[in-house]
Amino acid sequence: MRPSHGVPLLAAVLTAVAMTAPAQAGAARAAGDGHCARQEQVRVPGAARQRGVCLADLTTAGLAGTPYTDLADQAGLTAAATRSPSGVPGVQIDGYFPDSSRFNDTHGWAHDAQFVIRLPDRWNGGLVVTGAPGNRKQYATDEAISDHVLARGYAYAATDKGNSGADFHRDGRRPGDAVAEWNARTTQLTRAARHAVAQRYGHAPRRTYMTGVSNGGYLTRWQLEKHPELYDGGVDWEGTLWAGEGRQPLASLPVAVAWTLGRATDDDMYAAGFARGSEFLWPYHAQAYWGVTQKIYRAEFDPAYDPGCPGSSSGSAPEGFLTPCPSDADYDYSARPASVHRAVNRVALTGRIGRPLITLHGDLDTLLPKAVDSDVYDDMIEASGRGRLHRYYTVRDGTHVDGLYDTHPDRLRPILPCYRSAFDALTAWVERGVTPPADRTIERPADGDVVDSCALDSGETVTR
Repeated sequence: MRPSHGVPLLAAVLTAVAMTAPAQAGAARAAGDGHCARQEQVRVPGAARQRGVCLADLTTAGLAGTPYTDLADQAGLTAAATRSPSGVPGVQIDGYFPDSSRFNDTHGWAHDAQFVIRLPDRWNGGLVVTGAPGNRKQYATDEAISDHVLARGYAYAATDKGNSGADFHRDGRRPGDAVAEWNARTTQLTRAARHAVAQRYGHAPRRTYMTGVSNGGYLTRWQLEKHPELYDGGVDWEGTLWAGEGRQPLASLPVAVAWTLGRATDDDMYAAGFARGSEFLWPYHAQAYWGVTQKIYRAEFDPAYDPGCPGSSSGSAPEGFLTPCPSDADYDYSARPASVHRAVNRVALTGRIGRPLITLHGDLDTLLPKAVDSDVYDDMIEASGRGRLHRYYTVRDGTHVDGLYDTHPDRLRPILPCYRSAFDALTAWVERGVTPPADRTIERPADGDVVDSCALDSGETVTR
């Protein structure tokens, strides 16, 4: 569970520079041409295990079908027609930090606190760090984030957050421990990756950026609030809002569970923050998201509410872990004991960011409605006097996962191209002083490519 900071470094990095299997990202280049130089010198501080490999392509296109990514863990996060860059040679390091939990079976390690670090041959001097969205693992945002930043020359590091899967709430000794570990693991990886970068290239990164999707967006917010000294800025893609009273999913999701069970009306949903116009997405979310999300996060922060559901496990088959707990339809966070509120407050956000942050949120997000998430977080930032450090863009017709665009191309648009534009806008803001567009709603264009392009300056300026 707890991150360790005093574990001796691994004695050596295991390398594989002569791969012959055609499925393994292409043959590594000869060491004499500068490809993957210094890889043998890279030691990830604090790692209990690490394995390095020299690859011809660090992007998803090159890694598909190899042990160095996991396409299944990325499922649903991007639209099928998404075009991503490729052809970025360099070093990949997989490993894990000391941890007592065993939810992550990637590489057959059955060990949590796994990470991936990618070090491109052509480095621009920067580092991008992220944590897995939802309850996924370290390769989840390879296409959504890694490909783009690697192609721009950044080193990349991602963590599984220290626990994963639908039973993540079983990690730790007290309520809130598992989510608290997410933050600690992200900080740990950032510090370790900065050292690894310095060993590979001869100096520490000149710029370090934090970014993420959903729970990764929450991590971005938290890191920029608590550890601004580690970062130069961040992009928050629909981050989860864990904050004070009424400002977290435990307040809105019970209404969605009640609607699923026929015990709440559409008007109840609107009052809970779900957007008018998103109704066509409700049946799918009732099957795939609301029940499991409510019960596992309620089990994390409030295990005494219904110990029998999810019980010792949320289940290994979809019909088990996706099924809602009927008791969650009546869950009232505001009426729960003070101990539950203290558990949430341990990981709560404040809005006191210390570095530039760009937030994106779809107006049809049906898992984390923006009205009770990013709208509130934007207000928190303003109230803390940090508004000058923040830009907030609502993406018209965007929803929580871009994969739903493939089912509803006439009603939705992917957020990924807007995210990529936002990342480039952030780096221009930080590195060249180019002021990003003011807060606005990015409208869906009447025609043109919505899968691979997004102009942040399109749409209506919003004054909040």
